[in-house]
Amino acid sequence: MVFSRLRAGLSRTRNRINNALRRLGGDRSNEETLEALEEVLYSADVGPLAGELLDEAATMLKKGHFAQAGEMEQWLRDSLREMIPGPANPPIALQTETPTVILVVGVNGAGKTTSIAKLVKFLQDQGQKVLVAAGDTYRAAAVEQLSIWCDRLGAEMVKSQQGADPASVAHDGADAAMARKADVLIVDTAGRLHTQKNLMAELEKISRVLSRKIPSAPHHTLLVLDATTGQNAVQQAKLFGERVPLSGVILSKLDGTAKGGAVLSIFREIGLPVTFIGLGEQLGDFEVFDPAAFVEALFDPKD
Repeated sequence: MVFSRLRAGLSRTRNRINNALRRLGGDRSNEETLEALEEVLYSADVGPLAGELLDEAATMLKKGHFAQAGEMEQWLRDSLREMIPGPANPPIALQTETPTVILVVGVNGAGKTTSIAKLVKFLQDQGQKVLVAAGDTYRAAAVEQLSIWCDRLGAEMVKSQQGADPASVAHDGADAAMARKADVLIVDTAGRLHTQKNLMAELEKISRVLSRKIPSAPHHTLLVLDATTGQNAVQQAKLFGERVPLSGVILSKLDGTAKGGAVLSIFREIGLPVTFIGLGEQLGDFEVFDPAAFVEALFDPKD
């Protein structure tokens, strides 16, 4: 069931890859084969990683390692799989003595609010009591939307008036989480543009406030990235990571992109693992990222 949802979500990326893979067949020169492989890699939007793989493939072609075109496809699958770390187990390590604090960051439009709702449900399904602090106080709709999700899920929420200091909401959320014996506190943040330095600096302030209330908080900082933005998502991850230590990525809207290969660049270029993926608008369209299943779904031709 999980693989079928992942496979369906990656259909647009897979179709582009398989169209390009067809050019690998037949009696072709090494140069033509490399051109076809380049098309495969850029169809998946793997970014700078493509150059590294093309260089390795060129070397192997010269040495006669690929007797048939199909062998190159298998080599590509194996190479991509080796480049992505295995899933963490559990994906979110929980504290035992204090509430686990998860800070969620990301730009406007990335799917942050929906991703938080999905994360709440995921944790609730693990038997965790979750409290949410609505720290995106600059956009009234953000608090309202999050409140609706929390009501549906039966999760408590701490909020303030529009325009309030987000760090004060995080402070109140930490107090409430400890007083109400919550297992997990999820702190939303403004859907800030990563180019606005004052808003980025606010993330640092929120982190400082949380660490004063709960030891070592935030324990996890998850960055929500929109999969449809492709390589731009990699740049966002780099810029956010310069201001707060990121522990993982929630890759949203994977079902709507032909650029699924950006997952590979996110880890390869900045060493940041994809922790969860969003495959639709429903609460259940949320999975722990499995690299082996991801690569298989990229190539599986059985449509």
